[in-house]
Amino acid sequence: MDLFSFREQSEPQARLLADRMRPETLEDYIGQDHLIGQGKLLRRAIEGDVVSSILLFGPPGCGKTTLAHIISKQTKGDFVRLNAVDASVKDVREVIEQAERNKSMYGRKTILFLDEVHRFNSARQDALLPAVERGIIIFIGATTENPFHSVNGALLSRSTLFRLEPLTKEHSMLAMRRALADSSKGLGFMKLFAEEDALEHIASMANGDIRRALTALELAAVTTPSELDGTVRLTVEVAEESIRQPTVQADESTQYDVLSAFHKSVRGSSDAALFWFLYAVEKLGMDPMVFLRRLTVACSEDIGLANPQAMVQAVSAMEAYHRIGWPESKYIVSQAILFAVESPKSNAIAIAIGRIMDSFDALKSSEVPLHLRDGHYSGAKKLGHVGYQYPHDYPGHYVEQNYLPDKLSSKVFYEATEQGMEDKIRQNQQKRRGKSKRER
Repeated sequence: MDLFSFREQSEPQARLLADRMRPETLEDYIGQDHLIGQGKLLRRAIEGDVVSSILLFGPPGCGKTTLAHIISKQTKGDFVRLNAVDASVKDVREVIEQAERNKSMYGRKTILFLDEVHRFNSARQDALLPAVERGIIIFIGATTENPFHSVNGALLSRSTLFRLEPLTKEHSMLAMRRALADSSKGLGFMKLFAEEDALEHIASMANGDIRRALTALELAAVTTPSELDGTVRLTVEVAEESIRQPTVQADESTQYDVLSAFHKSVRGSSDAALFWFLYAVEKLGMDPMVFLRRLTVACSEDIGLANPQAMVQAVSAMEAYHRIGWPESKYIVSQAILFAVESPKSNAIAIAIGRIMDSFDALKSSEVPLHLRDGHYSGAKKLGHVGYQYPHDYPGHYVEQNYLPDKLSSKVFYEATEQGMEDKIRQNQQKRRGKSKRER
């Protein structure tokens, strides 16, 4: 019997292997022991049918939908599933209206599972809020994107967030072995022999996505010709044809994370900075300009006057990218990144900016000292706009005088470090401050 005739016998078997093998109990659930292990909060809530509004956040294929499916089997209330891709505000309101009737007439609760909640825009998420607040529905949302970026703050604050971890190769191997052994829902009805190396390859390429692993296993099983004795043999070659290198999804939260990793790596690792840049552009398809802008900022925020040439390199790389495009500018941009990472570091500029911004709150407002005000008009002296000392008329082209508002005259905002070229500025600052003390 082949898989196609097997499917024709029973409508449920027409579903994909990943759906047929979806666990229906916590005992069969794979992974996420930190959430549904014995005695864990979420497990206790599911077993006691007291699940409150929750958000399930994790990568594709890690078990978010399966967990919601288990909850649907466990609850004595009504379970409604909507997909945010095609659900409308009207659909949500209809669920809420039915939930209100069920609660008032029968005392039954309603759980609404919203898959891919990050695809629900703000207006549609807002439509859920009143019902969640009043306890009309219990909301379960699933998302692959950072909920702090994609879910309304009000809805997020009314839900308990559970983060699901990526599954491992071993988890995919376990799921495939179950499918191969199960003759009612899996592939156990076939005379199927899968080489260990073939399963290993599928599991590795699935990268923790059990759904993808099972889909590849099923594809390999139904498309491989059987031998004379009816055996279907799954070899490494068959496995390689059944699953390809996955396309990495660069959703908004992924882009934020990769860009953050890049900037942090600029502060400490040439290898990592170059890796995250090329990974983002070549694998995720992100715009190189995003990283060039961040690199230019880092050259001031994290390097500053310790090596001013880092800024020159970054801006030059930006210009080169504009003029010659990608991928030719790959080498120029990489050079600028490496130059920045290997430069001496100083955050003195960032500290100075922070101190000045803090001073605004304390100062409220300030007046320009009289001697610094514009004196290039008749009557300026009568208004007292006198006393400015022209530094170039003094030895060393410097003279001590107050340049800040009177209330901040003793403040020091920018303090040069001993890093790189900034050390010369530090020495100059110390010399000027020593001279000022002697003159006083």
